[in-house]
Amino acid sequence: MAAPRLATPGLRVLSGTSRPGRPFTPGSKPFCSSASTSRPLNAQRLAEKLRAQKQEQKTKKMPGSTNRVQRRVQELVRFTQQLQRVHPNVLAKELSRGILHQDKDILVINKPYGLPVHGGPGVQLCISDVLPILAKMLRGHKAEPLHLCHRLDKETTGVMVLAWEQDMAHQVQELFRARQVEKKYWAITVRTPLPSAGIIDIPIVEKKVQGQQQHHKMTLAPSYRMDNGKMVKVRANRDAHVAVTQYQVLCSNPSSALVELQPVTGIKHQLRVHLSFGLDCPILGDHKYSDWNRLVPQKLSAGTLKKLGLQQTKARYIPLHLHARQLILPALGARKEELLLACKLPHFFASSLRRLGLDMPNQDQSGGSEARSVEAE
Repeated sequence: MAAPRLATPGLRVLSGTSRPGRPFTPGSKPFCSSASTSRPLNAQRLAEKLRAQKQEQKTKKMPGSTNRVQRRVQELVRFTQQLQRVHPNVLAKELSRGILHQDKDILVINKPYGLPVHGGPGVQLCISDVLPILAKMLRGHKAEPLHLCHRLDKETTGVMVLAWEQDMAHQVQELFRARQVEKKYWAITVRTPLPSAGIIDIPIVEKKVQGQQQHHKMTLAPSYRMDNGKMVKVRANRDAHVAVTQYQVLCSNPSSALVELQPVTGIKHQLRVHLSFGLDCPILGDHKYSDWNRLVPQKLSAGTLKKLGLQQTKARYIPLHLHARQLILPALGARKEELLLACKLPHFFASSLRRLGLDMPNQDQSGGSEARSVEAE
């Protein structure tokens, strides 16, 4: 009696001689090639592979659209998911293509969208994981790992500073703590801030949000409140952090604006909280702070949705439009002059500006011979 034929739909394996994507059959090579016998495909690894394939198939089954913006948003979602599953060498290569500046002390990269800086729950790959590989790509196999000097949120793009030596990393970190690094961010906001320029000086505190999805959010902890038309000072929250942000509207229309932000302090989610709750102008794509009590997609006006070519049901795919546009580092180490580092907008950000009818301000892309800028892919 012939042995029953095995069939596992959708399961594809790699072997030493077969080509990628070859279906598994009884005659195929075993799961582990001779080069990987030291790491057998156990049940846990097999389950992870199947989950990854299932998620990839789910992403591919996203409803197709003839609308260019919807296709672009879907492509961005797939790209950010793939960043979490690529080989560390591939990710290090991508980061090396976005180098803004390099000298014997520091390395400045263009951080992609959707890539975490540190590891954590649900994070399969992050920038800190590939710093040893990136260092070897740039300085050879004997190079020591690069060191983080500061951090950016997962959804934030733009200028990010790394250091070759731990001592230099500590010096740069001290510059950030002492507020000697001038930082400029660009953000697209829903609605236009009024007044068009100013300083937001409102403390921020982290609170637990009760509801179906318990989670923590940063929120304002103002020192004053209105009582019968009078301003009354309230007791300071001992857990609150001083938070100061300078802002300026670069261009605007009735439904949206391009805003330049200069954080004086560096509190978690400071820019997002100050814009959402301080000015009532949340950042486009900021779904976390679109509603205080729930984690829901950002609600946009009919006019904004029409300009973006989207429906409200697709708003959850809009990425956070917050970009670390520029850093000015003071003289440090062997460098005797200030270093201005500028990074051009990512493609999805520039595309949204065009769709919303917001003009790019005419500003210099570099601040001297030492400054460099790069177009993010």
